[in-house]
Amino acid sequence: MPGKETLHKILLEINGRGYGAYKSIAGSYEFDFYTLYIDHVQSDPFAPPSRMRLRVAQELAGFPRELYFTRPRRVALQDYLLRRFARAVETHSRGHRGTGKSGLILVDRCGQEILERTGAVVNGDYVEIRFAVGLPSRGRTINAREAVDIFFRELPAIAGEALFYRKLDAGDVRRYVDLVEDQEFLRSRLKELGLVAFVANGSVLPRESGVSDRPLTGGRVIPFVSPPELEVTLELPHAGRVTGMGIPQGVTLIVGGGYHGKSTLLRALERGVYNHIPGDGRELVITVHDAVKIRAEDGRSVEKVDISPFINNLPFGQDTRAFSTASASGSTSQAANIVEALEMGTSLLLIDEDTSATNFMIRDGLMQELVSKEHEPITPFIDRVRQLYENMGVSTILVVGGAGDYLAVADRVIMMQNYRPLDVTRRAKEIARRYGGNRRVEVRDELTGVTPRIPLPQAFALEGRQKVKARGTEEIVYGYMDIELQAVEQLVDPAQARAIGEIIRYAAKRYIDGRRTLREVVEAVLADIERDGLDVVSPFKGQHPGDLALPRAHEIAAAINRYRRLKVRQKLG
Repeated sequence: MPGKETLHKILLEINGRGYGAYKSIAGSYEFDFYTLYIDHVQSDPFAPPSRMRLRVAQELAGFPRELYFTRPRRVALQDYLLRRFARAVETHSRGHRGTGKSGLILVDRCGQEILERTGAVVNGDYVEIRFAVGLPSRGRTINAREAVDIFFRELPAIAGEALFYRKLDAGDVRRYVDLVEDQEFLRSRLKELGLVAFVANGSVLPRESGVSDRPLTGGRVIPFVSPPELEVTLELPHAGRVTGMGIPQGVTLIVGGGYHGKSTLLRALERGVYNHIPGDGRELVITVHDAVKIRAEDGRSVEKVDISPFINNLPFGQDTRAFSTASASGSTSQAANIVEALEMGTSLLLIDEDTSATNFMIRDGLMQELVSKEHEPITPFIDRVRQLYENMGVSTILVVGGAGDYLAVADRVIMMQNYRPLDVTRRAKEIARRYGGNRRVEVRDELTGVTPRIPLPQAFALEGRQKVKARGTEEIVYGYMDIELQAVEQLVDPAQARAIGEIIRYAAKRYIDGRRTLREVVEAVLADIERDGLDVVSPFKGQHPGDLALPRAHEIAAAINRYRRLKVRQKLG
C-alpha cells in the first residue's frame, strides 16, 4: 500500500490543474498511525464532498474488548467516537476555504439519541471513522496547498484526539457504554414487569425550545417524580437501584390542564424507544421498543388497508375492507395509521388528542342523539381501545384534554399538574360513574386482528439514473416520487431517513417478490442488518457506506405505506 509520501507527491503534481485531476488521489495510503482510504473523489467543488475513511488498527487504538463485545456496547462506543471525532473537527479544522465546499471536513452529526450508524466501526481488528472532505480549489482549479494542510495537519490532529483510547477519559467512555447497556436492560424488563414504559425519578422531560431537542435548563426545570401508586424500583447492571413511574399495560390516560406537561410526557415516551446520551434528561425514560405514535394525517395516500373496524358503510358503497385513497381525511388517515401499526406488530399506541381527528376519537351522547348510528360510518376509537388490549394485547397511552368519556374505559389515569404526575384513577372512575352514562357503545363486533398486505414488486423498480435520497427527516425521494414523512414523528434523524431510502431499494431487489407480506419484507432486511451490519444496504459496496443510521421497523413500513406508487394485495385467509 502506498505511503503518505505518495499522496503528498500527487497533490503537488496536480496543483493548479483542473479540478478533475483530483481523481488521481483515489486509493488508500499508510500514515504513521492510521490508514486513509479515499473512496470517492467529487467531480467539482460544488458536488457532494469526497468520501473517505480513516482506520486505526486496534492494536494501536487500544480499546478494551469489554467496551464493544456486545451489540449495544459496540453501538454506544461507535456513537461516542463519532461525536468525539466531530468535536475534534471543530477544534482542528479551519473549515471553509475556497470555492463550493472547499476545505470542509464533514462527519455524521449525532443528536440526543444513540443510534447504530455507518459513520463509525469498532471491532477486534480496527477502529474506523467515515467522513467527507470538500477538496480545496480556487474556482475550478486545484489548491494543493490547502489539501496538504487538511491531509497532513488537520486529519492527523483529529485522529490523534479522537481515536486512541489512551487519549480519552477512560471513565467517561465506560460510563457512556454502561448507560446504554442499562437502558437496553431496562427496556428488556418492561414486558415481564407488566409495564409499557418507565420514567425515572429526576428525569428532565421538557426540551429547550420547540426547535431544539436539548434539555431545558435553569430555574424552570421541574424534575420528574413518580406518584407513589405507580412507583417501581429496578436494579440496573451498572447504575444499581433506580426508582420511577412504571406505566402498566392496558389503557392509560394522561390528563390535566393546558401547559401542565401532558404532551411533554407523551413526547418523552415517544422518544423512549431510543437510547439517549448522558445529560439528555431522558436517559431512563424507557418505552417498549415497538411503541408507535399515532395521529391524523390529512392528505396521505393509503393502499388497500382494511380500516373496516373503525370506518364502514361509507356512502356510495365504498369498500373499507381494502380502502385506498390518494388523499385521506383526518379520520381515515388515523384509522389507516392504527391498522398499519398493528400490521407491523406494535404492542403500544401513543395518541395525543390534539393531533387526532375528533370524530375518529369520540362521538358523545348528544351527537349520537342527533346523528343516528346508521348514518355514521365511523366506529370511534373509544369503542375499540379496550378490545385492542383485551383481544390483541395492544396497550394505549392517550393524552386527553376534553374527551371525558375516556375516563370510563381507562385502566389508569395520570394527571399532570405543574409538570408533576398524580395518580387520579380512583377519582376519575368515581366521576365517570357519577356523571357518565348518556353515551352508547357503538361497536357490535369483536376486533381480533388485521389483514396482512403483500407489496407488489413492479411499483419499486428504478430505471436508468433514478436516485434515492432524503431531505432531512421530512421526505425521501425514491426515483421520481417523493415520500412524505412529516407526520412520522418517531423518525428522529436525517441519517435514518437516508437509511430508509436505501432499505427500500435493497428490499426491492431481494425481498419484495409478491409473496412476502410487508412485515416479512421489513423483518428480512433487519435480519440482514443484524447479521452483516447497516453497511449491507449501502450502494457503496466495500467503500464508504454513506451517512446512515438504523431506523425501526415501524418507520421503514411507514415510509413504504406513504409511497404513492405502492401496490399491494391483501393476504386473505
